[in-house]
Amino acid sequence: MDVVVLQLFNGISVSSILLLIALGLSVTFGLMKVINMAHGELIMIGAYTAYVVQNLFNSYMPSSLFGWYFVLAIPASFIIAFVFGLVLEMSLIRFLYGRPLDSLLATWGVGLMLQQIARSIFGAPNVGVTSPEWLNGGVTALGGVVFPYKRLFILGLVLVCLIFMYVYIYRSHSGRRMRAVMQNREMAACLGISTRRVDAVTFAIGSGIAGIAGCALTLIGPIGPSIGTYYIVDAFMVVVLGGVGKLVGTVFGAFGIGMSNTLFEYWTTASLGKVLVFLCIVAFLQWKPSGLVAMRSRSLDN
Repeated sequence: MDVVVLQLFNGISVSSILLLIALGLSVTFGLMKVINMAHGELIMIGAYTAYVVQNLFNSYMPSSLFGWYFVLAIPASFIIAFVFGLVLEMSLIRFLYGRPLDSLLATWGVGLMLQQIARSIFGAPNVGVTSPEWLNGGVTALGGVVFPYKRLFILGLVLVCLIFMYVYIYRSHSGRRMRAVMQNREMAACLGISTRRVDAVTFAIGSGIAGIAGCALTLIGPIGPSIGTYYIVDAFMVVVLGGVGKLVGTVFGAFGIGMSNTLFEYWTTASLGKVLVFLCIVAFLQWKPSGLVAMRSRSLDN
């Protein structure tokens, strides 16, 4: 029973990390149809922001306050990635809407440039971020099974981000304008909605969520210029499996891939487990190409 509970918690933990990474991509790729290959580098920006905030606390703040640097690092990562995403959209992405191959190549080039900039500033080797003292340790339950505080904190952070995205997309005026633009851009423009502003803010929010994901990844291990490339493929698989443009589909896709990956890795090996998960996704998409949750729409074309 202890092994079963531990594997279940590991699966939920992996799923939450995938969900946090894929949330931003579900906006830029799922809603805006932009193939953003620089999404991994936005995650890297969030991770290095946490590293910089840690160093600033080490240098200028009392040691008694060091443990709270991570509380400031989370909004800082969102803001820095948000601003960078806004600049990227206004300077490059807005000229590539409706051109998926061009956006793929352009953002891939941007990603390579960002990786090189990170190597020039922080160096090529990975750097470590010290976890706050209050995140060390864990909760012991069910006969000795330990649930680490770091993983529990990431679960809570994912839940907060998910609630924020739901409220923004489905319960706010800005979210309704965003959905209107994504579903019928011409009609939304005729109704007075500034489609360019909506595009910029939407892409920036997706970038900001990616920054939060990078900040959370610093709790798991060291970070480096290529940290985002390890997760970008899994993030795209989550969005495609869940259903393009559907937030609830992203949740189901993340937990499906995370739980399956943990289960297969426990039975086989890490590499073979990923291969089996990929084969299962391909087989499922052959049966249901629109994903787990398909976007409903009404065609007005005769």
